[in-house]
Amino acid sequence: MTDKLKGMFTIAAAVAALTVGGGAVATAGESSATDKAGPRANRLPQGSEPVALDPADFTTRIDNPYWPMRPGSRWVYSETDTEGSKEKVVVTVTDKTKMIANGVEARVISDVVTENGKPVEITDDWYAQDKAGNVWYLGEAVRNYKNGKVVNRAGSFEAGVDGAQAGIAMPAKPVPGLAYRQEYYKGEAEDKGEVITVGEEQVEVPAGYFKRVLMTRDLVPLEPKVQEIKFYARGVGPVLTLHTDGPGGRAALVSYKRGR
Repeated sequence: MTDKLKGMFTIAAAVAALTVGGGAVATAGESSATDKAGPRANRLPQGSEPVALDPADFTTRIDNPYWPMRPGSRWVYSETDTEGSKEKVVVTVTDKTKMIANGVEARVISDVVTENGKPVEITDDWYAQDKAGNVWYLGEAVRNYKNGKVVNRAGSFEAGVDGAQAGIAMPAKPVPGLAYRQEYYKGEAEDKGEVITVGEEQVEVPAGYFKRVLMTRDLVPLEPKVQEIKFYARGVGPVLTLHTDGPGGRAALVSYKRGR
């Protein structure tokens, strides 16, 4: 069996294990993986717990190996599902920064979703990296479109406004079972993530063949049936996302341009 086939079988087995019974990984309330990653004082945020972030500990230079965000970097994804929908997603690291309400300066990442050339959603996401190398997600400004016009801004939030809290987009030291909250805005954004495997998976997408990728699982407590399995390649970032719920969406990396 070739390495590529082995990689595909590994992914299929892992996704099946997670789909049937949720797998045997740690939940957000467990701390064993957190203890492996470092002292309890450095644990990653969970649930709705507040975090006091020191702006002096953060930078807009994001160089986490599993999700480097250099200005000018650009990812293009093809997103499809079993119901026949097909969207194009273009993610670009801009030169812009934004001062978040909690005092942290964040890098602005543009996320544009289109279908048949028409906008579906255009978002500015805000990220910053702490001294340890954790990439924090500090909110987003969302514009949802219908027939070419903005219909609402649902999903928008900013850390430090109306009780919203920052979360982790990518841990500095991912280990299997490590759980963390990704965002928190009560009733609107309460996603959480956990690391499933590190360096054991292989992925082939239109952009290429990637070895030793990181696999995570994203859960949405506000929508218990929603689950995403994501794969990150070192030096590139997200290369594949699989929805194991509903119509089974799939977002595959088509091209990647490294920024300066």
